[in-house]
Order: sequence, then structure tokens, then C-alpha cells
Amino acid sequence: MSELFKEYDTAIDRTGAYDEMFTPELQTRPSYHQVAEALDELNLTDVTARADSMARTFLDRGVTFDYAGEERPFPLDLVPRVIAADEWDVLERGVAQRVRTLEAFLNDVYDKMNVVSDGVVPRALVTTSAHFHRQVAGFTPAGGVRVHISGIDVIRDQQGTFRVLEDNVRVPSGVSYVLENRRAMAKGLPEAFGQQLVRPVEEYPRRLLAALRKTAPAGVDHPNVVVLTPGVFNSAYFEHTLLAGLMGVELVEGRDLICRGNRVYMRTTAGEERVDVIYKRLDDEFLDPLQFRSDSMIGCPGLVNAARAGGVTIANAVGNGVADDKLVYSYLPDLIKYYLGEEPIIANVDTFRLEEAEAREQVLDRLDELVVKPVDGSGGKGLVIGPDASPEELDALRRRILDDPRGWIAQPVLQLSTVPTLSGDKFGPRHVDLRPFAVNDGDDIWVLPGGLTRVALKEGSLIVNSSQGGGSKDTWVLAGSNTQSYERVPRESIKLRERVSVWPIESNWQDRQSDQ
Repeated sequence: MSELFKEYDTAIDRTGAYDEMFTPELQTRPSYHQVAEALDELNLTDVTARADSMARTFLDRGVTFDYAGEERPFPLDLVPRVIAADEWDVLERGVAQRVRTLEAFLNDVYDKMNVVSDGVVPRALVTTSAHFHRQVAGFTPAGGVRVHISGIDVIRDQQGTFRVLEDNVRVPSGVSYVLENRRAMAKGLPEAFGQQLVRPVEEYPRRLLAALRKTAPAGVDHPNVVVLTPGVFNSAYFEHTLLAGLMGVELVEGRDLICRGNRVYMRTTAGEERVDVIYKRLDDEFLDPLQFRSDSMIGCPGLVNAARAGGVTIANAVGNGVADDKLVYSYLPDLIKYYLGEEPIIANVDTFRLEEAEAREQVLDRLDELVVKPVDGSGGKGLVIGPDASPEELDALRRRILDDPRGWIAQPVLQLSTVPTLSGDKFGPRHVDLRPFAVNDGDDIWVLPGGLTRVALKEGSLIVNSSQGGGSKDTWVLAGSNTQSYERVPRESIKLRERVSVWPIESNWQDRQSDQ
């Protein structure tokens, strides 16, 4: 074992978590053999140099995020997260099952609400959700799909069992880091990457574009797709530009669009062009000032009416946020059985619904033992980890729960699984989660092999969000006997891979930086 892993066994014991790379006896798990062999050949100088090189590459390419008001290169660790083929098969089927259920739920609650009349969920669960929008009730989106793109957050508990932590079907972000991480890791640890059949991720933009085009309004032979961004100051702007570039479509802001006669047009130097599909990357509340926030300067008046009339497809559909509600999440096992007649493939994390008096009483007695989350929170905001909170923080939380029980859920503190992560002069176990991305074209749900592994860079921390100081790892899904290897990627994906290497165009990127 390399000196870089000195004291790793004692660190595993301190976490009490399931380690993805090592058994409790510090034996390498089979899926990590090639990674372990590659790392055994490296010393601290080698590892540090490679880590610095990847960080410089990310900074040069604009792969950054905003942390405490400062643009930083997105932290990418040298050790990948490796998932065996049989484990991925379970995750892939579980994510697809989840997406089918959420699609059926959204279609139902914006139409007949059979799920309510049949007694599966209470009506108030839906109508009191902050993201249930009556403005889009009663119509089916053009193309018939509401959840085009989803990110399902998955963790592994102390026993090594995968569990779903939350669903993201509003504006799931992070796939750009998946693409960029793979590009960097192919050079960062080529000794291991070249010795294994790792399933490709470069196919994502092609799959996304095909799904968006397929769900365009009826009668449109050659759909015009655009990516709608809030603008350059959005923390995910790099992702917006990357995806637009890889798909070969226009990146637009709200001021570039105009609605007329329930059609949407894009202003160009050659005149107006009709827009058939909008991949929106902003929250619903800012999309259309005629329907939502009248002070929004980043949306376009009339978009919702155009969508209602079937003149444009908006992906993801307006109103999807009700399915992101963490209280709705607690009902997903029941919803899977109700809509699909199946048992959940991936279980939820045990969850207390604080609007229920008995559960609320139990949680208030055990606040210092649980994780408490706002039902509409994202990015780790508002989350309180009881064992780490001060008495004053717990008292304030208690008051907030009593003031708004519907706004909170509670869960046990789970020691998320760990993966070796460089810290100082050695590797230490750091907690990770996983966000697989799924693309839904109405007929088929394709799950990107791998997804975004986020890692808490501070020892013992369970907060993996980049906005809270977390980093990422490349996620390697090993090809099984029945899966396509990277050597047999369709020709279209090879072209996309070539485009990744030249995006963003350096001269344009430098000009944009000099203008700021």
C-alpha cells in the first residue's frame, strides 16, 4: 500500500461509513484494483502535480463555480468513484423507475388528481407546495413530456445500500462537470483509465438534443431548439454555454425572445426565427412576468400562454417543482406502487413528515440527533445537522418548525459512503453522493452512465454541495458483458467528443473575459 494511504484504516474507523474503495480490513474492492495499482506507482509529488494541472485546466476552460463571491476552479479529485456493472444496473433501473413515476404524478396532479381522490396522498400535499403552479393546470405540454431532464440524488448508507436522497426535476444542474471531469481524468490518471472498459459520457448532448427535438410541438419537421439562460452572472452559466455549444443550438436570454400569436421567436441579425423548444435554465418564477414575478427582467412575457396553446415546448415543464418538494419525496414509494404497480428498486431515506403531529413530537424531542431540511431547499441551504448544531441554532430551528410544520422534514444522520480523496500529504476518506442524470424523450428514459459524484472536502463533513465548499470526482461505470464499451460509441458521439475539446472557442472566451 502506498505511503499516500498511511493511517487510512484508522480514518475509516472514525467515519463509521462504507468505503467504496476498501473493505474494513483495507483490502481493495474488485472494481478499484486498476485504480489502486496506478496510485501505488505515484508519490506525493506526482499526485500534487497532476491535481494542480487539472485545476489549471479547469480554470483556463472556465470550469468554475461561485463560492463566497469568488470564482474558483471546480475541485476535481484524482481518485475516481468506480461503480461495478452490476451495481450500475440496479441504479439505472431505479432511476428510470423514479422518473416514470414523477412523470405520471405531474401529469395527474395538473389534470384530474386521481392520486388524491384515490387517497394515496392528501390534497393539501399538492396545493400547499410552493412550486405547484395553477397557471399551468389543465393542459398537456406540447410533446407530452414534463420531465425531460432529471437528476436523482443517491447516497450509499453504512451497510453499502443505495438510497435516494432527493429528486431534481425542475432545473437539475451539474452535467457539465460530468463531461469536463471525464475529459480531465482521462489525462489525470491514464494508467487506470486505459486499463478498464469505462462506459462513455460524451453521448449526453446528442441524447439531450434528440429528446428535445422529439418533444417539439406537433407538425414541426425541423424543430429549432434554444437554451434559455438567466445570463452570465448565473453560477451555472458555464454549463449553459457548454451544452448549447455541444448541441449546436443558440444560447439565448429572455430579452432575445418575443412572443406573438402564441408563437415564440428569437431575434437575430437576420430577422426573427421561430423557436420550437426552449431548454430553460432558470426558475419558473422568473420565466414569464405576465404569469409569475412581474419584476423579472430575465424572462419573456407570454411564454406560458404560448406553451398552453401548444406553440412551444418548455423543458423542463413549468410546474415541475411540486415533484421536487421533499414532502412529496416521502410519498414516492407509495407513488411508485400506485402508478407503476411495482416495488421501489431504490429505497428512500427514512423520513419524518413534520406536518404530522406524532412525527413532529418525536423530532422535536430528538433535534440534536437528526438532519432537518426545508422542503423547498436546494444546494444544502437551510439544512441543519442536529449533532453539529449549537443549542441556539436548535432553539431557532424548533421555532421555525412550530411556525411552519409543512415546510420541514427530518431524517436520520446517515454516514454517506466515502472515497479516498487527496488532503494535504495523503489520501483520506471523504463522504460522497451521486447525481445520475436521465433524459426522457417520451418513449425511452436514458440514464447517463455515471453522473456527478460530489465530495465533501472537509474530513467528517456530510455537506457535498459545491456552493458549500464541496468538490467532485469523475464517476466510472465499468462496462459489463451486456453493455457497450467506450470503443463502440456511435459515430455521432465521437464527433461530440471532438467538439468538447475545442469548446469554448478560446478567442471568444478570452474576449468575453476582457469585457468584464
